[in-house]
Amino acid sequence: MARIKKGVNAHRRHKKILRLARGYRGGRSKLFRPANETVLRALAYARHGRRQRKRDFRRLWIARINAATRQGGLSYSRFMAGLRKEGIVVNRKMLADLAVRDAATFQALVARAKEGLAR
Repeated sequence: MARIKKGVNAHRRHKKILRLARGYRGGRSKLFRPANETVLRALAYARHGRRQRKRDFRRLWIARINAATRQGGLSYSRFMAGLRKEGIVVNRKMLADLAVRDAATFQALVARAKEGLAR
């Protein structure tokens, strides 16, 4: 039976890791073992960060909506409940954008939400 050497595969794998490690300081960009450890950790953090970004934006949107609704005399939760009762379906991203860019339209939504709560 022929002997199988892993030279080509190992070289390809090492090159792939070192390519990902470009820009790291010192041996982390030149030596395979430290580069591999750093790249694996960086990829794990990147994945975590992609999940975290979604949470962070939702928190930002809710804070913006809350600030704008309080100017209209409602809390965030009462505002969302009022919109739901009125049958207005707008996502938080769009509501936050309205609150920042078009205050008049947003205040009209606040007024509609108040009407929904009054009923």
